[in-house]
Amino acid sequence: MKYSALGIAAILGITSCGAPGRRAAEAPVIRPSEVADFRLLYGQNCSGCHGGDGQGGLTVGIGTPVYLAIANDATIRRVVEAGRPGTAMPAFAQKDGGMLTDAQIDILVRGIRARWARPDDFGKDKPPAYAASTPGNAARGQNVFVTFCSSCHGPEGHSGRGGPIADSSYLALVSDQHLRTVTITGMPALGAPDWRGDVPGRPLSDTDVTDVVAWLAAQRMPLSAKSNRQNLDQPGGFQ
Repeated sequence: MKYSALGIAAILGITSCGAPGRRAAEAPVIRPSEVADFRLLYGQNCSGCHGGDGQGGLTVGIGTPVYLAIANDATIRRVVEAGRPGTAMPAFAQKDGGMLTDAQIDILVRGIRARWARPDDFGKDKPPAYAASTPGNAARGQNVFVTFCSSCHGPEGHSGRGGPIADSSYLALVSDQHLRTVTITGMPALGAPDWRGDVPGRPLSDTDVTDVVAWLAAQRMPLSAKSNRQNLDQPGGFQ
């Protein structure tokens, strides 16, 4: 009996499936709540905004040594769990409507710290505090902005190669804490320096950062400012 090449291939395909009555082994299915690999969890939930290597992209680089020097594990956990209402940062904890378990959030927090924190990188250069301890002075903050920020954002914050950071539409989308964090950490992926790099040899002080954030916050439109102050002024988060 003669068989065509296609017929022979079909016979081989059938006879190579294992012993009669037994199905070929199938790869086990892992439930989303059982994923325990940091790279997979970070890649699926964080990298789209914060960059595949944690160095930033659309927002703060949560894997930069500066960010990890000012944000403790409790801060990181808090924002992963509950997000930042009124911003693009969603809640990820199941108890807050997200998809991640407490164990998975632990994996993310530990993994971010273990992979990217470098506490010995700063020497004597201690960064300003993550959160402001006192209200800022907006009038003084304008002078700080002109001195440290205008070379990239223009004297009024509406132009320059760094973009219009004082634009009311932008300010309506971000919290005061986001502004403070970005002022301290910079945006490495976009070439924006951290608190040490705006004026060589003259890093921003904690008071400088507090005041310049107060000036930027004052540039919001009234309704946006009211909404942001109600929902976003509390410290915490990837901001």
